[in-house]
Amino acid sequence: MSFFTFENKNIYYEESGNGAPLLILHGNTASSKMYADVAAGYASDYKVILIDFLGHGRSDRLEEFPADLWFYEAQQVITFLKEKDYRDVNIIGSSGGAMVAVNVALEAPELVSKVIADSFEGEMADKAFTENLLKDRTMAKENPGARGFYEYMHGPDWEKIVDNDTSAIVRHAEEIVDFYHKPLTELKADFLLTGSREDKFMYSISDDYYEKVYGEILKKVPRAGMHLFEHGDHPAMLTNFEEFYRLSTVFLKG
Repeated sequence: MSFFTFENKNIYYEESGNGAPLLILHGNTASSKMYADVAAGYASDYKVILIDFLGHGRSDRLEEFPADLWFYEAQQVITFLKEKDYRDVNIIGSSGGAMVAVNVALEAPELVSKVIADSFEGEMADKAFTENLLKDRTMAKENPGARGFYEYMHGPDWEKIVDNDTSAIVRHAEEIVDFYHKPLTELKADFLLTGSREDKFMYSISDDYYEKVYGEILKKVPRAGMHLFEHGDHPAMLTNFEEFYRLSTVFLKG
């Protein structure tokens, strides 16, 4: 197993394949295990990199997650890319990983070529999103399927990780709100937004959630596009993987 160090803690990563670097970032309460099959799909054309953010998967644990979680995770990614001397990196981030990807591109534009941001909340915390998430997390912790997923992602201490994540999201919504430290107008990377119109969580908040949230982002980022899948749930990149793969490879090679 491979690790790099950030703030005196070990962060797990793995690499496979050959070609231009493609970093795939997991979302909240998940780990790189969620994207093992996805990585195998891209490895014939790219050097695929998976990371477990601190407090997740096979990385060292944190007693508490910071409220500015997605910016903090972006700092981990930037440290890794600089340590490995990677440039012109393509990034696919899903859900919370999409916010991390955008933060990386804003904070270290010299390292990033293209970004695909899939199935994410947008620019700032949404009160309805946070309220729904609290209800969803309470139910998920009692659901055998969800409990099995969390344990597979992290191991026996999964509940502490889920609770840490929920606390960070709530504190961020109350204390910070914005997901990014720089305006999206400064984003230099080519940018593709994706999501599914059958995303039950997002569309339970609003019946035009992605159309509205992504539409506002498109007004601010000139080199951006959007694709919404008609079917599939959350995240779109997994529930529509064959179509997502075709779309993403055209975008990344274009």
